[in-house]
Amino acid sequence: MTDTAAPITRSERITNLDTVRGIATLGILIMNAVSFGLPQPAYFNLDYAGSNTTLDWIVGVLGEVLIDQKTMAMFSMLFGAGIVVFADRAAAKGRRANWLSLWRNTLLLVIGLIHAAFWFGDVLMLYAICSPVLLLLRTRSARTLFITGGVCIAISALTMAAIQGEIEAGDLGDYWTNENVEQSEDVQFAFIVDFGMRALGAMLIGVGLFRAEIIQGRRPAEFYRRLATWSLGVGLPLSILGVAVHLANDWSPDVALIGAVPNILATVPMALGYIALITLWNQRGETRLHERVRAVGRMALTNYLTQTIMGLVVLGAVIGVGELGRAEIFVFILAVWAVQLAWSEPWLERFRFGPFEWLWRVATYRKLQPIRR
Repeated sequence: MTDTAAPITRSERITNLDTVRGIATLGILIMNAVSFGLPQPAYFNLDYAGSNTTLDWIVGVLGEVLIDQKTMAMFSMLFGAGIVVFADRAAAKGRRANWLSLWRNTLLLVIGLIHAAFWFGDVLMLYAICSPVLLLLRTRSARTLFITGGVCIAISALTMAAIQGEIEAGDLGDYWTNENVEQSEDVQFAFIVDFGMRALGAMLIGVGLFRAEIIQGRRPAEFYRRLATWSLGVGLPLSILGVAVHLANDWSPDVALIGAVPNILATVPMALGYIALITLWNQRGETRLHERVRAVGRMALTNYLTQTIMGLVVLGAVIGVGELGRAEIFVFILAVWAVQLAWSEPWLERFRFGPFEWLWRVATYRKLQPIRR
């Protein structure tokens, strides 16, 4: 193994990135588990399936307000920061950083295609497709990156609002009303723009956070307290408003898309607030939980993919889609968290990388890499 392909040492790691990535990886399961265990429309429409009891509704509404898309936004911001970390370190080691990054993300696209063959909710393909934009803009100022990312989020919100006025209830199909009917082209367009623009916007903002040395946890604690206060102060009311619109209209197709707009606008502020709170926790004294969460973050790809494997096997194949309510699915989520918090650190005590991270690294450098410590 050449020096330029050598993994970074523990002393070189930015622990705050690992901590935030670990929480985001665990949190994204709350979103994804719904699509593993319930019919597709239930992911967006809480009234479609899985909300059989009061506890189911409580779990569902809290998930919509506090988690839905926010953990994906954190995940996306971390991916953006990761693009910068990889490219900057590759350039410092004398490699052709952009070409190596493009090759690395082409491989990620392949991983995503395989993942998507088993589950429609894959995000890795989207990240890989967006990566050239991040590489093109990664040296821009934080201000430029924040503005560009904000424009992407605005495009997402405006598209959803505009398409709502162009569709009828039957057009929503497996997005909202009927799992056996394909959504119309207009709804598909709105979904693709929303999904893509929110992800790209969050990734660009993540690069900006890295350039501003915010996501690394290098600012004073008071900065993160103010960031958490202002971000959650803006994001939480918007997120509540989005759910309130749907509840007030009894989850009507007439507000299916436009009702998502407040939550779209809430996504980045809420994610920033969570990053600030996680950073404050990371700045406190070291605990075993810190170490375990960071290990989950260092094995984010492995843990993300194994969440899908466990979800499809347990909730899909063994129990059956639609057999559990939202509260029961949350018990599954807790069990997966326990497993991943338990296995990640012991694995990394013995090995340099998670298994999927190792395979990705071998393919990136096209050379066998040592995995044992």
